[in-house]
Amino acid sequence: MRGHAARAAAFVADEERTAWHDRSLWFVRERRDAASREVPEWETLRNAAARIKRHTLANLADHLEAFEANARALGASVHWARNAEDHNEIVLGILERHGVRRAVKSKSMLTEECGLNPFLEARGIDIVDTDLGERIVQLRREPPSHIVMPAIHLRKEEVGLLFHRELGSEAGLSDPTRLTGVARAHLRKAFLAAEAGLTGVNFGVAETGGLVVCTNEGNADLGTALPPLHIASMGIEKLVPRAEDLAVMLRLLARSATGQAITAYTSHFHGPRPGGELHIVLVDNGRSALLARDELADALSCIRCGACMNTCPVFRRSGGHSYAATIPGPIGSVLEPARDANAHASLPLACSLCGSCKDVCPVRIDLPEQIRFLRADLLRHPTAPRSRRLGLAISARVLERPRLAALLGALARCLAPLLPRRALGAWSRGRELPPLPRHSFRSLYRRGKRSPIDEAPRSTIR
Repeated sequence: MRGHAARAAAFVADEERTAWHDRSLWFVRERRDAASREVPEWETLRNAAARIKRHTLANLADHLEAFEANARALGASVHWARNAEDHNEIVLGILERHGVRRAVKSKSMLTEECGLNPFLEARGIDIVDTDLGERIVQLRREPPSHIVMPAIHLRKEEVGLLFHRELGSEAGLSDPTRLTGVARAHLRKAFLAAEAGLTGVNFGVAETGGLVVCTNEGNADLGTALPPLHIASMGIEKLVPRAEDLAVMLRLLARSATGQAITAYTSHFHGPRPGGELHIVLVDNGRSALLARDELADALSCIRCGACMNTCPVFRRSGGHSYAATIPGPIGSVLEPARDANAHASLPLACSLCGSCKDVCPVRIDLPEQIRFLRADLLRHPTAPRSRRLGLAISARVLERPRLAALLGALARCLAPLLPRRALGAWSRGRELPPLPRHSFRSLYRRGKRSPIDEAPRSTIR
């Protein structure tokens, strides 16, 4: 056992944590469902959002050029980064030119993807994450476990112990309101001392050159209002063509993420504030390569709401850290292997293919189909286990030959009850083998017998 399965086993070993992690995320899923039912045109909005994102990706180069021109016209500086290394060097160069040694940053999965924090810290720049959940995991020196709720895997008692050790709060403190007060006092000092504010970007608008940043804590607003320098890191897929497209996206984003009608702060940036500077770093880092893959390009439509994670039975029970990826969960099981198949080959297997992620996705990404494609594609990758490739090759040959399949099926029905459970390998560790039927469907069909479902009273069928 290795990869995601091994890391998930470590998380599942703590049964209490697994249970409340599952309940907590399902609670958020239920909030999403309730919020969506309050919008009669919900499915129409999802269709519109899907069309907007597909159009944007189909014409991405044109929209990027328009965005750059309009952002520059507003007074912003626009930089292009081919990969994570370029992004980090660009940000470092801007900070060094301004003599910045202390910076604050609001939540940004892109900077997590690029490894910006350790890069800057290694060069003597103090970078403080100001989202409460992000600050908690930063103090613990671990990555976020969820893209919307970075510390959802932690109990409040663990946060109290962390704050006591790192921030000097009183021992045994576990009340969420008081813990938030401790964090607020701590972060206020960082805001006041900051010489630069770094943010991610939820949406860029091609026709205006403006940026939209959504938060629930106001930390992006404060982090960009106090220091004169604002650096915004933006994946090239985060565009929408027109300002009116924002209305569709914003009505879907918060409801899908947390069940809110809208985030508490939806901040629009159109150029730098008076006397300040705004630098926008547009990052590719594998996105163009993914866009060129017809079967997977639609994954770039993701608006990072996290709904697929909140509904996924695997994610809820295995924890975000089991994915060992910047973006975990169903969407991460597509994005991460597409970017680095060597490191993330196990992620497409961390899926039951139940389809729940597709049902809740606000932009209708067909994640189950993409995961199925990746499973097949990764079998051709050198990292694929030989045993799996051999087993599937044999299965394909058998299923191509009906008589051989029937013969082996009959043999399996005779021998399976005699085999020890461990003969089924890892599959059997968490499963009970269902009772095997005495007769195959083929034989019942030939005899003209009705199936058990046909014989059941209609009133009992659900």
